[in-house]
Amino acid sequence: MQRRRLSKVLSMRKPAVILLASAAAVLAAGCGLTVKSDANHALIGSVHCGSYAWVGSFRGNSPMRNTIANPLNEERLRSAIAAHLAPGGTVLPPGTPADCLVGYGIGGNYVLSDGPYYGYYGYYGYYGYPWGYGWSGPYVYREGIIAVDVYEAKSRQPLWHASADQSLFDVSGPEAAKRIDEAVAAIFAKRPPGV
Repeated sequence: MQRRRLSKVLSMRKPAVILLASAAAVLAAGCGLTVKSDANHALIGSVHCGSYAWVGSFRGNSPMRNTIANPLNEERLRSAIAAHLAPGGTVLPPGTPADCLVGYGIGGNYVLSDGPYYGYYGYYGYYGYPWGYGWSGPYVYREGIIAVDVYEAKSRQPLWHASADQSLFDVSGPEAAKRIDEAVAAIFAKRPPGV
């Protein structure tokens, strides 16, 4: 009798466990970074990037130079990129001829959402069901991006571009390093062979 009850309880829990696991997988899928990648397939077949050099460094007096695109984040980004290039090649010192050149960028901007949102609101209170109809207006949020570009050194033709939506607003130190590493890892997961 005990065995039958245990079997019945386990068979009833199986759909709940499957549903819970499916819901967790769907939620986890939305947590990853969005990466966009584009490649020059005609040129990639004829180029092998065995060594790399930096295209340059951050320049200018952009207001972001003192916030997200600061020299510390630039160094963190270079280190993360170099770590992902290392299995396929090395980053050479400036002025040394290389097979491919690597560029990078950190940016951010303010985005205005698609307009007002309307909807009902309400809650259950001591005195009944207060409810109403509301308008939230447009929504403005900050959006960040980290990008990597690889060029063929001789012709200066672009081989590959990839970017990840990753915000560095209001973070610094270890948290900035963590976000940069996550973005670069996601970007290099889209790296075409030979680049």
